[in-house]
Amino acid sequence: MSYNLLKGKKGIIFGALDENSIAWKTALRVHEEGGEFVLTNAPIAMRMGNIKDLADKTNSQIIPADATSVEDLDNLVDKAMEILGGKLDFVLHSIGMSVNVRKGNHYTDMNYDFTTKGWDVSAVSFHKTMQSLYKKNAMNEWGSIMALSYIAAQKVFPDYNDMADNKAYLESIARSFGYFFGKEKKVRVNTISQSPTPTTAGTGVKGFDGFIAYADEMSPLGNATGMDCANYIVTLFSDLTKRVTLQNLFNDGGFSNMGVSQQVMEAFVKGKGE
Repeated sequence: MSYNLLKGKKGIIFGALDENSIAWKTALRVHEEGGEFVLTNAPIAMRMGNIKDLADKTNSQIIPADATSVEDLDNLVDKAMEILGGKLDFVLHSIGMSVNVRKGNHYTDMNYDFTTKGWDVSAVSFHKTMQSLYKKNAMNEWGSIMALSYIAAQKVFPDYNDMADNKAYLESIARSFGYFFGKEKKVRVNTISQSPTPTTAGTGVKGFDGFIAYADEMSPLGNATGMDCANYIVTLFSDLTKRVTLQNLFNDGGFSNMGVSQQVMEAFVKGKGE
């Protein structure tokens, strides 16, 4: 159902790879709510996904950009404002990657070149994006900038590996840059800590099936879906949340405040008995 929450608003959506990605679902919902945007992803990611299909469905243009390249990001911001006809109202950063995870390197046996690449893509790219937006004065007042995180930034999930460090770094950048964007530009910056979601990136983590099943049993409302997250992002792009900033917002069915659920305890007791 559309309420035209984003009618007249314009922005950039990073990271729409395929139909499973949260950025893809967000683009569809933003379009339904009347928002306009450009889509962007790294050229190599674009070759892997179906972003052209999404552009056709949402009547949007694609601007290829490597989010770790300041030059690419400056060009992205300039072209986005040119295509959309002015300053931006929203930006979604939905990018994450760990080469160590892809290569199967244990957290206690890191390749640090891979580690550096991972935090550049997953976290520092968020700073670079905001720095470009900030220096170019590209955001309208009361605009909204969002990034996607995960509770492993605060709690230990062993198989999440160095992505946990990347997400902690991402959340810190959101708070620190969000202060300056708020004070000087009246722009809000937040992260969403989402339930484990079967995206292309998420399913690449070792033991993901266990992650998602455990979280679902632990959460009073069950896991939040990718579309749940897209709907939440729409509210955070809208004027309904004009003074929500510097927050890491949990969209996880209550998982983040649970110690243990009855279902998990019963399964544990049953397993010990067997």
